[in-house]
Amino acid sequence: MSFVSFNPEDFVVSADSITSVLWSSGNTTLTSYLTSSTAITNNAYLPIYWRNPSVYSSDLPQFSIAYGQIDGSGSAPINPSVTGNSPTRITYGQFRTLVNGDENTPFNFGVGNTISSDLYVINVNRTNYKEKLFPGTFNLALSGSALINLTDNSNQVTTLTYCDAGRVFDIVSGSSGTATTSIPISSSAAGYTVSGSYGKFLPDVGLILLNPRALTLSASQGGIGLNIPTSNTSVNLGNINGALYNAMTLASATGFSLNSEETITSDYIFVRIKNGDFNYTTNPSMISGSGDFYYPVLVNNPRTYVTTVGMYNNSNELLAVAKLSTPLAKDFTKEALVRVKLDF
Repeated sequence: MSFVSFNPEDFVVSADSITSVLWSSGNTTLTSYLTSSTAITNNAYLPIYWRNPSVYSSDLPQFSIAYGQIDGSGSAPINPSVTGNSPTRITYGQFRTLVNGDENTPFNFGVGNTISSDLYVINVNRTNYKEKLFPGTFNLALSGSALINLTDNSNQVTTLTYCDAGRVFDIVSGSSGTATTSIPISSSAAGYTVSGSYGKFLPDVGLILLNPRALTLSASQGGIGLNIPTSNTSVNLGNINGALYNAMTLASATGFSLNSEETITSDYIFVRIKNGDFNYTTNPSMISGSGDFYYPVLVNNPRTYVTTVGMYNNSNELLAVAKLSTPLAKDFTKEALVRVKLDF
């Protein structure tokens, strides 16, 4: 078997960003939020489906809603003898460590709520995206005493901000990555409230963190008057998760739009077949026992057909195989250039 070594110029690396629909429905916008009465009553996390989970039992949730509170308010203790050790405190601590990288730094939603004692979490189902969420495609409508449309501010950020969970963007009122031009009363910037931003968008880990204090504001201050029952005596955490769920349901006609993004790295390998290479077959059935060609015409006028490109290392170990869609005729009068693409 004959080999030809590659040269450095035969290799080119390229990276392309591929965008795809996030939701299982195949639509860019999710306009139907369904869950079960059992989940609303009992679960610390409230799973949200795009169609009835009682009918389509094999469906996975599109996302889940959870509420976290730094002192454990809003849910009964897991162990009555351990004060404050409740699902809301655990949720707050889990996401604080994930995002901030430590157990002590509280969430900071900006001017007006730099030390936030609580948060809502929208956790997008990991199976719905391969790598990350696509900034600028996030649009979520919530309704209460008013209707607000939330988005990330990725189109207006000139310098990216990172946390322990990757890139982080503020959630503001607006659409498709751009804050609204109207400024709510007493806020410091377009799209923000007197309680800072509406939350944080973390595309690299599929998280949307909402600022409950912004949502509880009146309509004149940019909120929706969301009622969050966080009394320490509240046993039913579902009432808190259900508050955000209801705000989403009331605005379901506008819905929740979000896409996923994946970076595909491609290694292009240019296989250059010169006129003097690979013209004679290595098939042993073409040679007689005496070492002669069965077909003498192939001695001076050989012809082969290239069907496969094999790529080997320096130890002649086969690493990859590329198949041509149709055989490629080859003789001394022809040269060929085959481009092999490896995606990873």
